[in-house]
Parts: sequence; C-alpha cells; structure tokens
Amino acid sequence: MGASPEAQQFADFLESVSAKSSTPGLDLAVIRDIVDSNHKASTEPEGVTYAEVDADGVPALWAIPEGADPDKALLHFHFGGSVTASMHSDRKAAGHIAKAAGARSLVVDFRLAPEHPHPAQLDDAETAYRWLLSQGYEPRNIGSTGHSIGGTLAVLLPLRLLANGEATPGAIVSVSPWTDLTIQNASVDENEDNDKMLSRATLELFRGAWLQDPALDFADPQVSIANADLTGLPPTIVYYGAYETLADDGAELGRRLADFKVTSEVHSVPEGQHSFVLGAGRVPEVDEAIGVMGQWLREHLGAWPAEPLGDTR
Repeated sequence: MGASPEAQQFADFLESVSAKSSTPGLDLAVIRDIVDSNHKASTEPEGVTYAEVDADGVPALWAIPEGADPDKALLHFHFGGSVTASMHSDRKAAGHIAKAAGARSLVVDFRLAPEHPHPAQLDDAETAYRWLLSQGYEPRNIGSTGHSIGGTLAVLLPLRLLANGEATPGAIVSVSPWTDLTIQNASVDENEDNDKMLSRATLELFRGAWLQDPALDFADPQVSIANADLTGLPPTIVYYGAYETLADDGAELGRRLADFKVTSEVHSVPEGQHSFVLGAGRVPEVDEAIGVMGQWLREHLGAWPAEPLGDTR
C-alpha cells in the first residue's frame, strides 16, 4: 500500500518550501525565515502550552502537555543542518512528541552555523542538559530527542557525556539522523528525486558551514556517528523515511547500535520524507510513528542507570 494522501500533501509542502528557500540571491536571514515556515506542516497539539526560558544562556522553549509527568523531561533538538531552523520551527512537532511521551520537552534554540560552527551546537546541547539537571531532573528521567541534525545531536550529546564518564539521558529518540559526514551512503543519490527537502548539494553546503576546522576530518567520530564507539548508550530508537537522502544513515545507525549491544529499535517509514515528524497531526503515518516514539520514552525513562555502564560487549 502506498503513502496516504496526507503524506503526499506533506511531501508537496516540503518541496514548495525548499523551492522558495533555494531561490537564487536570497540572503541567509531570508532563507532562515522561509525554513522556519516548515512549522505550518504540523497542527497545534491539543492540550500543550509553551513557555520560553533561558537555559543558562541558551534560549529554549518548554512544550508542556497537560498532565505531563513532573519528574520527566525531553531535551529536543531541531532540524536544519546546523544552518537553519529554530525552536520555533520545531515547536509543534516537539509538542506532539512530548504529548505522546507524557513529559514536557525543552526545545533547544542552539547557535547556528556558519556564524557558530561545530562544536557550538553540541556545546549548547550540553549546556541545556546541565540546566535541566540544575532544575532537579535526574539523568535517567531525561530523553534526548531530535531530527535531522537534531537527531545527530540527540546521540552526540550522550556520547560526549560517556566520554567524560558522566551519566547520560535515560533514552534517545533519533529521527532522520545525519550520521556519515563523508556523505558516502548510496541513498544520498538514489533518493535524490524522492527527498523533497534534502539533496547532496544541500548536505555539502551544510557540512561546509558546520565543520569549518580544517583539522577535523569528516569521518571523525566526534561528528560522524557512523564511526563512533556506541558502547554504553542508553536505550535508543531510530526512525527514518525510506524516501530520504539519509535513509542509509538511519539504517546504518540501527545496525551499529545492535552491534554494540545497545537496547534499540530501528524503523523505516515507507515513502517517508526527511524530518517527517514535521507532519505531526496531519499525516497518519507520522502520528503512528510518534505514538511509538512516545511509548519508547514512557517505557525507558526512569529505567536507565544513573551512572554510565561499563563495556558490556
């Protein structure tokens, strides 16, 4: 069975926004404004309120579902290749995920490249995480979530914490992650016509803006999760769209999580687009996936050890 009519409408919407943002001659501020309009693909989640906060210098936005567990929180990272998008573009999608998980979500407005290249985004992610800890949330009660570059950050943050011998969030939801910064996976070219948001040229543009240090190899596990040691990661669920350029990145991450004996699941949305969670509330395939993500978070938050695991391989 093919994609739903709503899924096709969502793909058409993404294609329209991409066409507008790629108009020759636009300056970056205008492009960012256009990309932020992706929030229109989501409905307003019922029973969710919002509050802007300062997370120790990092702007952020609470998405607060009615009846949310006061002891649980999600730390959510938006899409945009580190160059575009914001907490505003992800507000509604993050609200839907928070509602499914029964926990409030802190949507992080991390600094953007090229003005702020790597590792500014990961630094902001860590700062927001430590702010959550200062608010009384236990590491095991925090979920690390995100899509696209946000799906990458959702994994890179726990990896950084593990490298420092610190407690990680209790669960990870990584959607449409960019895991191979060498951009060598076959789906990048095979899905060129299917993916309505990303292309090889866009990925190369994002990579050049994000990774400006000439001493940093694109294959370095600091940025390419495809080469990272995943030992000790908390329970992780990976989702990707079968039609996206980064489909192989998501599938590869799923395989590597299993290789490193991480409690994990990997799901592909048939004919799904990159960052498909932006269709929350309108696309039935998206809502079904978000329901699974929410259940994953409900099952695993609070169940993860407060201290990092040793090598369990």
